[in-house]
Parts: sequence; C-alpha cells; structure tokens
Amino acid sequence: MFNNSIGHIPSDYLYKYDIPINTEAILKTRQEKHKKLFETSTQKYYEAVQTVTDIKSHFFDFSCAAIKVGRAEELSPEQQQLFRNSLQTFCPWKKGPFELFGINIDAEWRSDWKWERILPHISSLKNRRVADIGCHNGYFMFRMAAQQPELVIGFEPYAKHFWNFQLIQNIVQQKMLIFELLGVEHIHYYPQFFDTIFCLGILYHHTDPIALLRKMREALAPKGEIIIDCQGIPGDLPVALTPRKRYAQARGIWFLPTQSCLESWIGRAGFSDINCFFAEPLSVAEQRRTSWANIDSLSEFLNPQDPSLTIEGYPAPWRYYAIARK
Repeated sequence: MFNNSIGHIPSDYLYKYDIPINTEAILKTRQEKHKKLFETSTQKYYEAVQTVTDIKSHFFDFSCAAIKVGRAEELSPEQQQLFRNSLQTFCPWKKGPFELFGINIDAEWRSDWKWERILPHISSLKNRRVADIGCHNGYFMFRMAAQQPELVIGFEPYAKHFWNFQLIQNIVQQKMLIFELLGVEHIHYYPQFFDTIFCLGILYHHTDPIALLRKMREALAPKGEIIIDCQGIPGDLPVALTPRKRYAQARGIWFLPTQSCLESWIGRAGFSDINCFFAEPLSVAEQRRTSWANIDSLSEFLNPQDPSLTIEGYPAPWRYYAIARK
C-alpha cells in the first residue's frame, strides 16, 4: 500500500497573503496531478523515498556548487547502501551536483555554472516570493534557499521530479520551499504575487513563448524581476529557428531564438530594462555524460565532423541569459 502522507504538499501558504491567489484553481489542479504520484508507473520513485524516510541529518549547506546534505559518517554501511540504491533509482540525474551523505552525484548538467552566472545580476532573494518554473529536482530551489527568501514555489508537473525533490526535502525540511505539481501554464493562478521569477530552460519548449512571458509578467508584483535562460542559435537578425522534427535529437523544441529575437520576445511581452548578460555556445563541459547520467548528451548530439552544427545540420545551441523588470 502507498503511504500518501509523504507526498503531502503544504497548503498553508495559500491562505497567508492578502494578494488574491486563485486557491481554488490551485487545489483543483493539484488534486488532478497528485494522482500521478501514486500510479504504478511511478511506484519505484515513491518507494525510493519511502525506504529512506528514517534517514535524518541536521547538516546541510546550499551555498556551494554541490548541494550538501548529511555526512557520510552519520550512516551505517547498511544505511549508506540503502540510500545509494534510492539515489540510483532516479538516474539519470539531469540537474546537480549534489553531495548527499558523502555520495557525490555528478549530474548531466553543471547547474552550478548556470547559478554562478545568474547570481551577480539578480536582486537579493532575501524575504522575496520566488517562482522557479520547471524546477526539476529542486537544485535551484535549494540554492535559492541559501539567500533566505520568504517563499520559493517550484512549478514542475512530473512525478519523478517531485519524488526526487522530496527525497532531499524530507531530510532538510525547508519550509519556505514548496513543490507544486503545476506547469508554467498555471502561473496565472498567482496574479501579481512573485517578486522574482526564474524561467530557466523553458521558453523554447513551448509553442507560444510570448504568451508565456505575458502570463509570467502578470504573475509578477510591480517592479518584479524575471530571469530567463533560453537555448537559441547564433545570429544578428531577430529570428528564431523552428526545427522540422528534432533538434540535437530532442523532440518538443519549437523556437530557438537569436539573442535579438529573445530580447524582442521579452519586450513585446511588456517587460522593460531588458539586459542580456550572457551569450555563449553551449559547451560539452557543461552538458555531458556522467556515471550518474549514463545517457547520450551534447557531444553525441553534435555533428562529429563539424561541432558548430547539430547532427541534423542545424546551428549548434547557444545559451542566452536575460533579466528584465515588470
């Protein structure tokens, strides 16, 4: 039998604020999505969390590149192996790195590089209400927690990622971190609520990026801040590539903008003070195969004779980081 209590999502914050959050819609959507947490296809992730719920530690550090939780000497050899088995259930680990009870998880993406690029350009998150759109396993949420925000809501509709986050959250118990089983399309449930929105690696996966940006703008409080990381292509014209089927072997890629195109999207969505502070080709050192993500990665997705192209013949990916205000 499943114990649904470990999949509980706190609701107290929904009633805490004077700002009119659409609580009814949030709870209804959450209830629909919540069923997926306990489906047969998700059972192994639930069980991976359930088997280590008695493992606790008072030590954690979110300020370093690798999110550190617990110390190796706190676990017996049997607990260490049990915990490692639970962690391996979530392979491939896409976001990281983590250091959990002495176990080093080198994820496919060096998410710490992204965070270090972003950090100098954003307003302090202290006492701010923050949204992390597409939060995945919560790596960035934990990094945000180091700045003492009032609240961080992660938007992520996938059950595997929920349980991956929950495995760590059960240990560190960070009450300001809330994982909602919502997508970016639900951001309008929080009108003028967030002081900061992180939209990292999202826009190019959607068929109408400007509409999504407008929704996010409506969810920002006056003078609120949005931070965007978007995959794109090189070039000077304000244009976007639409792949015929796949791009770098990935499905679900709709629009890959140039820098000027991304800036145009952000401006036409109503944002101001737009600053693109990072523009570089994506490196095979940043996205790569590891022992915790033993899958094809960027180097396999590029043309082996000409790495400036994908294997489909499109321009190889760039990453653009921008910040703007409401």
